[in-house]
Amino acid sequence: MTVLKTSMRNFFAHKGRMALSAVAVVLSVAFVCGTLVFSDTMSTTFDKLFAATSADVTVTPKSAEDAGDAPRSGKPESMPASVVQEARKAEGVKSAEGAVMSQSVTVVDSENKNMGPTSGGPTIAGNWTHNDLRSMDITSGHSPRGPTEMMIDADTADKHDLKIGDSLRTIAATGDHTAKISGIATFKVTNPGAAIVYFDTPTAQRELLGTTGRFTHVNLTAAAGVSDTELKQDVTAALDKGTYDIKTQKESADDNRKSVSGFLDVMKYAMLGFAGIAFLVGIFLIINTFSMLVAQRTREIGLMRAIGSSRKQVNRSVLVEALLLGVFGSILGVGAGVGLAVGLMKLMSGMGMELSTGDLTVAWTTPVIGMVLGVVVTVLAAYLPARRAGKVSPMAALRDAGTPADGRAGALRAAIGLVLTGAGGFLLYTASQADKASEGSLFLGGGVVLTLVGFVVVGPVLASGVVRVISAVLLRAFGPVGRMAERNALRNPRRTGATGAALMIGLALVACLSVVGSSMVASATDELDKSVGADFIVQPTQPGISITQKAADALGKAEHISHITRYKQINADLTTPAGKTVDGVGMSAADPTYAQDLRRETTAGTLSAAYGKNAMSVGEDFAKKHGLKVGDELKVAFEHGRSAQLKLAAITSDDGSVDNGAMYTNITTLEKYVPADRMPQNDIMFASADKGQQDAAYQSLKDSLAKYPQYKVMDQSDFKQTLKDQVGQMLNMVYGLLGLAIIVAILGVVNTLALSVVERTREIGLMRAIGLSRRQLRRMIRMESVVIALFGALLGLGLGMGWGATAQKLLALEGLKVLEIPWPTIIAVFVGSAFVGLFAALVPAFRAGRMNVLNAIATE
Repeated sequence: MTVLKTSMRNFFAHKGRMALSAVAVVLSVAFVCGTLVFSDTMSTTFDKLFAATSADVTVTPKSAEDAGDAPRSGKPESMPASVVQEARKAEGVKSAEGAVMSQSVTVVDSENKNMGPTSGGPTIAGNWTHNDLRSMDITSGHSPRGPTEMMIDADTADKHDLKIGDSLRTIAATGDHTAKISGIATFKVTNPGAAIVYFDTPTAQRELLGTTGRFTHVNLTAAAGVSDTELKQDVTAALDKGTYDIKTQKESADDNRKSVSGFLDVMKYAMLGFAGIAFLVGIFLIINTFSMLVAQRTREIGLMRAIGSSRKQVNRSVLVEALLLGVFGSILGVGAGVGLAVGLMKLMSGMGMELSTGDLTVAWTTPVIGMVLGVVVTVLAAYLPARRAGKVSPMAALRDAGTPADGRAGALRAAIGLVLTGAGGFLLYTASQADKASEGSLFLGGGVVLTLVGFVVVGPVLASGVVRVISAVLLRAFGPVGRMAERNALRNPRRTGATGAALMIGLALVACLSVVGSSMVASATDELDKSVGADFIVQPTQPGISITQKAADALGKAEHISHITRYKQINADLTTPAGKTVDGVGMSAADPTYAQDLRRETTAGTLSAAYGKNAMSVGEDFAKKHGLKVGDELKVAFEHGRSAQLKLAAITSDDGSVDNGAMYTNITTLEKYVPADRMPQNDIMFASADKGQQDAAYQSLKDSLAKYPQYKVMDQSDFKQTLKDQVGQMLNMVYGLLGLAIIVAILGVVNTLALSVVERTREIGLMRAIGLSRRQLRRMIRMESVVIALFGALLGLGLGMGWGATAQKLLALEGLKVLEIPWPTIIAVFVGSAFVGLFAALVPAFRAGRMNVLNAIATE
């Protein structure tokens, strides 16, 4: 009880000093809990949607599962309408209804503006059925009654200011269809961001499937007293089990959930990873706080020991303070985490992904995880300072107001740090020499961890040298004030090292990712310059769609064009001359001009020969693995088509990143063996301009696709900029998440300076008494802060560039061979660290300047 009272008294006596450490705990716990609440809410939203939209039992073609939501032909897999009648006759069926649905569509308004989501969600077109009434209500107008009418969802109508009577054009593989809005349907559950349009059944069949009398799935409702499982068994008995896939509502919902689980998991674990980094940085802040509090209470601890307190009691007293800090910070962090999740939901809604606070999900495990993490991390971080406090000798403490230095411990620490750093450096070197990226990545991960831990451990040793160098460059010009700032930073290398290490971690990751991102862009740009010969590239701007035949025909009418190249992909089963069959191989079919548009090196044969009659090419690794050579004949069974005997005319080099390992054949060959209605659409198209007509051809291609906003025409500079923008967006998102760790690190600098000012109160008073002005005092503290921040930045940026350079060596094995150091970013971060130091010193410097000189001198 005495230990608890002492701990409570000390905790509340130093509540101001504990505040910044508490903020670190609050932010770290909030990020973890916010991530869990946000991801659970997203899962709840999708679960409710999938449960509401799934029929009791759904029948789909078996082939639909392999084709996915975006079949290469652009037309969803379908089955004859007779299946509806067969299913309706099954025992236990109350009603059976045929449905049509396609995600390979684009919907535009009269000004050719895309009505689809900007968040990456799908645009879905289909027929209005009774099953849709499970999840939607018609809140305005009526359902479509003929080919000139369509209905849309209320979210899309609100987003684009659409109203009844407006005309929309639906672009599908079968052609374009224009209709007027006859009704608006509102979701009963939250729509995460899909755009949905409905037609009457004959129109949906004709415009989405290209024929009437077929459906993509059949929705079955169970009779009273019949469970979904029983209904599935009855329908399975009535239909051909090998032809159709039959699922209950739960099974359909589970399948749909799996389709988005990958995206949700990536978001969840990425955010948790950054929360872990924030926790790691927070540990340094807590260690520093308790180390300095222990140092300032050395006399108090000595008195406690002198009157009978044991080492364990002193140790326990400090740990109880940490426990109080952890509990207090974690409780606030859990609450802040819920608020953070709501903020993230609002942010996602602003980006086009709708999430409702009505679906806010706080599982009981979330606050438990937050509390356990916050408390455990805080107590563990305080363990070393508590152990150090317990070792304080009563007589030594009463003689001196500081904890005695342990030279042997410092030497041991330096030795361990050097060993860890050396081992990490060796692993990084081993990773850079690896022959396979998969093998090297393991060494890279080990090297990153060991060098990081090594730099943290050896930080106090490095501080002595690095701070002197930084001070010589920056502080000597400020005379005595600059020298005092340098000595203050060097006074306690352990404290300076720990404070700098907190900033080092975040900046090391920033530097590493900047190097990797810049190298990826530079490598891709270099590869494009070497490999791509086409002047223009045309590709879709939204996932799940291909270039329709009407759009391809429009491109073919563009002026000032020397040639246009079509490029399709299809799956096939390959049988080698040795009789071995390789299933599901992806093949690329293109026009012969593709050999001009993409300069592929060959190890045998010529690429142009692969576009000859009944000819093909394979990649170098595939040829070696199966013992193939030019002149061999392979049996190729095309998906949805017939088998062909194709002659191997070329073996392409796998030394590159564009189309690495691709197998090519002529589109004419593909058309010979695959029916026209099963032909895949173009994934991408290339074009080259007539000599001297680059600008005119560029504009002509754009004009030809004016009616199709889902496609983008790019010249090579546009394409390079697109790559750069995509990498930049990814890095900006990562930098934003790392910002939390950097904020915690800044709090660490503030805390260190604030406690340092308290520790040096008497010294500050004496300096003021002998003539140091308030302005000089504040400048001294600001300079000390800048030096500490630059020390952490120098270590972090150097370490991060080393990690990034090693990672690039592994990327080079995948064809990304250019190492580029983004010096503008590195320099900007380094200079920005100086401003971080200035900002962190504002409050401590202001408080130091306001000290009463006489009271400060009288302080013990």
